[in-house]
Amino acid sequence: MILTPAQNVIAGDTHRFRVLNCGRRFGKTSLSIEEIKGKAIGKPSRIAYIAPTVQQARDIAWEQLKRELRPAATYINESRLEIRVRTVDGGESLIVLRGWEAVETLRGQSFDFLVLDEVASMRNFWLNWREVLRPTLTDTEGEALFISTPKGFNHFYDLYNLQEENAAYKSFHYTSYDNPHIKREEIDAAKGDSNFEQEYLADFRKAEGLVYKEFDRAKHVYSTLPDGTAFVENVVGIDWGFVHPAAVLLLKRDRSDAIWVDSEFVERGRTDAEVAEYAAALNANAYYPDPESANANEELRRRGVNVRPVVKGKDSEKNGIDKVRELLKANKLHINKSCKNLIAEFETHGYKEGRDEPEDEGEDALDALRYPIMMMQPAPKITEEEYIEPEPLYSDIGL
Repeated sequence: MILTPAQNVIAGDTHRFRVLNCGRRFGKTSLSIEEIKGKAIGKPSRIAYIAPTVQQARDIAWEQLKRELRPAATYINESRLEIRVRTVDGGESLIVLRGWEAVETLRGQSFDFLVLDEVASMRNFWLNWREVLRPTLTDTEGEALFISTPKGFNHFYDLYNLQEENAAYKSFHYTSYDNPHIKREEIDAAKGDSNFEQEYLADFRKAEGLVYKEFDRAKHVYSTLPDGTAFVENVVGIDWGFVHPAAVLLLKRDRSDAIWVDSEFVERGRTDAEVAEYAAALNANAYYPDPESANANEELRRRGVNVRPVVKGKDSEKNGIDKVRELLKANKLHINKSCKNLIAEFETHGYKEGRDEPEDEGEDALDALRYPIMMMQPAPKITEEEYIEPEPLYSDIGL
């Protein structure tokens, strides 16, 4: 396949980690397949292509990879989505296709090249990238290609901007117009769509259908505290977990009853004792853990901290969400920019399609935030009519 001029620019770049933010039909999948083919045939390699789900991996890339690599293939496994191919020097490469929902299955393996497709739709991205995927490239000094169309200001936005602080990363931005094989009139015909700028121009826009639509990085994320900030108490919120991540947040309340989230601990595979040990070391005035984990809460009590009960009942989740939203509206909830998981959840946690009910996933850190806010203080009351959009407090956060 002959690459387009824009694809050639990306393919010719030598940065270890390349991030491609592009509009629909730009040709991102065809580019990734060409790179997979080239690396697999060029020398013995282990390569993984990862889509949000295994079905998407099959639908997006499997048939094309299988068709184009069949002449060099020594083994094709339809159920496992794996291909082995001969290299030009007589060796062999392995290509595997996986879904992000089962990314844990790649833990402990080793790869030379990773392709992550539709990154903006991958939940718990930073946790899985740092704990599972990044280590698979260590022994081989392997590379990764991240490709996606934006989905609000979420983790993909952070990834796209990582080049500003990490020289190993390089980002590229192309629109649907940069594919010369698509008629401009076809793209122009979609200009009336509400999501045209995001889907075709790859412009970062606030996502629709979010639970916490009031959250805005410019207003609610901070890097340094304003001069004169004084705190009256420190509290900790805990959402226990093992298979899904456990989350521990340290919250500081100032004299004006504003909440400052100072730090986060969001990790998978930690025992209740390990999480309790970490939380207790924060030396907070009070601890608000998920009340449904009795054994975990007992671990916390053994460490002599002030454990306060969180009341769960009818509409408690909705009431807790409303209190968090009121704090956001009043500009009395501030998140340290180091809390990447909490920020990502704010920007991705949405409602179930067609229902006024939050999704059941992607809220570990949000739950750890909601528990203390539900119990420690009433949220400031403010009506939509009274709400005045506050000016951004911070201009130097670099997010």
